[in-house]
Amino acid sequence: MIVVHHLNNSRSQRVLWLLEELGLEYEVRRYQRDPETMLAPAALKAVHPLGKSPVITDGANTVAESGAVIDYLVERYGNGRLVPTAGTPEKLRYTYWLHFAEGSAMSPLLMKLLFDKVESSPMPFFAKPIARGIAQKVKTTFVQPNIDSQLAYMEAELDKNKWFAGNEFSAADIQMSFPLEAAAARAGLDARLPKLTAFLQRIHARPAYQRALERGGPYDYAK
Repeated sequence: MIVVHHLNNSRSQRVLWLLEELGLEYEVRRYQRDPETMLAPAALKAVHPLGKSPVITDGANTVAESGAVIDYLVERYGNGRLVPTAGTPEKLRYTYWLHFAEGSAMSPLLMKLLFDKVESSPMPFFAKPIARGIAQKVKTTFVQPNIDSQLAYMEAELDKNKWFAGNEFSAADIQMSFPLEAAAARAGLDARLPKLTAFLQRIHARPAYQRALERGGPYDYAK
């Protein structure tokens, strides 16, 4: 039995969705973030030394990192589903977007989340103007311009094809869902980007996506 060590408000939601798309049986083992620090509980370190999610166990195998988990599940259980044919332009695009999601897209989104928290966190009155001024400067001069550039790039790419790897839905779309939903929650992805907005609407309408939410529970991308 595949066990998904599922942390609330985390990337492991994508793993549940992939398993639903593949029609595989699995167990969800739940973990809750610390409400103060938003960090994963120490119990996850018993599964993987870094104590982060997503991580799955499948028999003797423990697999962490979103892209690695997706690769493992699709290769072992996919039977050719959700991955373009090897040697095709679609497979090249698939590999690119599978790695782009975490390697490029998530970095500025995470920075924005952290600097937003700096601005809103309680602190001594004399430190507030300095800390908040630094946070705003970093966001406006570096973080948000990078997010805007990436969103414009992704919008243009989805103008070429319906899905990220081509005209067929693939596991790369599952991987790309998290940064795009995070951007919609806190970084300016809205109706001004119609292709990306339509992408989110399409994935939210998929029955497997909805079943994954039922299994994993609601989550908040703004946290």
